[in-house]
Amino acid sequence: MLKRFCLLFAITGAIACSSSKNTTSTPSLNTLSKAEKKDGWQLLFDGTTKNGWHVFNNRTDGSAWKVADGTLYFDPKARGPKGEGAGEFITTDSFENFHLKLEWKLSEGGNSGIIFLSREDLKYRWAFQSGPEMQIIDNDKHADAKNIKHRAGDLYDLVSAKPENAKPIGEWNTVEIILNKGKLDLFQNGVNVVSTTMWDDNWKELVSKSKFRNSSEFAAFRKGHIVLQDHGDLVWFRNIKIKNL
Repeated sequence: MLKRFCLLFAITGAIACSSSKNTTSTPSLNTLSKAEKKDGWQLLFDGTTKNGWHVFNNRTDGSAWKVADGTLYFDPKARGPKGEGAGEFITTDSFENFHLKLEWKLSEGGNSGIIFLSREDLKYRWAFQSGPEMQIIDNDKHADAKNIKHRAGDLYDLVSAKPENAKPIGEWNTVEIILNKGKLDLFQNGVNVVSTTMWDDNWKELVSKSKFRNSSEFAAFRKGHIVLQDHGDLVWFRNIKIKNL
């Protein structure tokens, strides 16, 4: 009897230890660790609501942006015939020097983007008119990806991502945007794919050779909103967090 009890206790303990290890090895979605909280990180998406977000210039009620399974996603099928419920999704708060992290997953043939330093004003039809964009796109099946500066991870129409390391469509990509006193770095899947400095002479030259050359207010603001682009395609986001620098 004693031997059976000891054996049962050992098996139960092993299962408990295994379960404990499995729980701690898989990070929870849309949460902050104690270390992140201490370091000043804040969640921009809580995993269950759309709190802190709205459609750019409040053009619609944003009902085509949905929350499910710990993701914030744009559902093009939920958009009305005149664009009801659709629109670029923008943070309530503005940010100046920051470190942004998030994950994205895209549908086949899709297109989207992460815009930053965007100014919300009725004189702008689109958020990208004032804010630069880190591109999200299906490199293989979207026509716009034929442009060398319009591929996944690019600083859209300005700087190509090197190396190209976007994961296959349907898989999650991790990205980071770090802007600190003009120094801009874009990371995709753990690799620094773009590094430049905003507002210096080289930046002005980049803009002068881009589609934004005739827009005096493109990237003109040192503080602005984070925007998730509605490009009419199904796209998912999660683990959106930011730290002020």
